[in-house]
Amino acid sequence: MREVLDLFMNINIRDIIDMAIVAFVFYKLYMLIRQTRAEQLIKGILVLLIATQVSGWLQFHVINWILRNTMTVGLIALLIVFQPELRRALEYIGRTRFLTKSIIDIEEEEIRNTVGEIVRAVDFLSRQKIGALIIIEKETGLSEVVETGTQINGKISSELLINTFIPNTPLHDGAVVIRKGQILAAACLLPLTDNPNISRALGTRHRAGIGITEKSDSMAIIVSEETGDISVAENGRIKRFLDAEELSQILLQSYRAEKNRQWQFLKKKWRDRDE
Repeated sequence: MREVLDLFMNINIRDIIDMAIVAFVFYKLYMLIRQTRAEQLIKGILVLLIATQVSGWLQFHVINWILRNTMTVGLIALLIVFQPELRRALEYIGRTRFLTKSIIDIEEEEIRNTVGEIVRAVDFLSRQKIGALIIIEKETGLSEVVETGTQINGKISSELLINTFIPNTPLHDGAVVIRKGQILAAACLLPLTDNPNISRALGTRHRAGIGITEKSDSMAIIVSEETGDISVAENGRIKRFLDAEELSQILLQSYRAEKNRQWQFLKKKWRDRDE
């Protein structure tokens, strides 16, 4: 136990960065093979590796010999059978500068992709006069709100957002909750605002959007079903009659501010640890 504690005490910032880079590389490799034949193959290889190790510990010499030779021949077979997947992976690495992008560049690209998908969906819904209510979670967790709806846990895409709010579909009534780059749930119930000064021209959807921002630091994007107007609510206040460009700027500023807060928090933790 003492040795384990000493190991953790001796970890410095360089070690954390080293582990973070390795974790990031493995994550990217997993994303390349996810939902392909290679994913199932990797699982099979892991089973064989574990079986080989266990057979060695138990001194099952025949089984261990067979498994070791199978692994040796299998590696050569893998290069032949999965040549298309390997070529696709190498092309992807070369095309996206997989290993040359900085973490900041990658995060900025993810922010722009997320904002772009949301804005495209909202712009379409606005032009078609389809009502929508999208809640973007920030520091305050919205788990209680998520539990009132139907969990989705899907990557943000304009197509998914649009289809969710199409009238007469099971999830169109209620709010969609977004956390970072993921749609957590749809058809969620929100508290209505208690502010008596809210314009009577605003309906239930707008009042729910304002209400959730009064009780958390989240942002609400509202599309009017009657007029198609786009509104954004924050801190109990609402900005109305926005266009796609204005919405994009608001979302970019919000996401970048959130990333900056996270970086400042991590830097503070590192400084406190070094002291």
